Amino acid sequence: MSKPVYELSQVQQTYDGRTVLNLEQFTIRRGEILALVGPSGAGKSTLLRLLNFLELASRGTVQFDGQLATPDLVLAQRRRVTTVFQRPLLLQRSVRANLRYGPSLRGQTLLPAVEDEWLERLGLSSLADQSAPKLSAGEAQRVALARALVTQPDVLLLDEPTAALDEAATRAVEVLVRRELQSGTAILLVTHDVRQAERLASRCLTIADGRIVDQAGAVT
Repeated sequence: MSKPVYELSQVQQTYDGRTVLNLEQFTIRRGEILALVGPSGAGKSTLLRLLNFLELASRGTVQFDGQLATPDLVLAQRRRVTTVFQRPLLLQRSVRANLRYGPSLRGQTLLPAVEDEWLERLGLSSLADQSAPKLSAGEAQRVALARALVTQPDVLLLDEPTAALDEAATRAVEVLVRRELQSGTAILLVTHDVRQAERLASRCLTIADGRIVDQAGAVT
């Protein structure tokens, strides 16, 4: 069994006296795809904000790779996590420029050979010099995924990544997500599509009213 990258215990998140998230235990392990399904307002977005360290929990503990998430550590921890959203915000520049953006935020320079490798890996070589605004929705999502993965994150958070895509584009993204498991990345897939969760995930959690109400798959 692989090592947990996230371990949440007795976590609550409260806004203006209202508890919107209440998790007894929650783990994500390296090299697994964990799917999280649930209706709007169930607490999925709140959990994502905790996992990408945009917020700290009101109560309970969040451990990342064995370390507690604390104000003095969250910046370093955040740099090890990347998020891909339903509608990616791309630079109004070329695909290449977008690929370089993630490493540049970390003070890194993407070597040309590495850049070409990632473009080929995600089927973007022919679009390398294309302007991002001219891309289809499926192409833009692949660019967003490439931009996230090129930083070699420990965790990839996918927030409804295929909700705006057609079937062919959805399948292309799913192939790329499966392939990323080989690197040992921990992946959380937030989706409304139960069938997609069944196709991709080794575990699937259902969240409602801020609580995990069902689990399918192997228990970690």
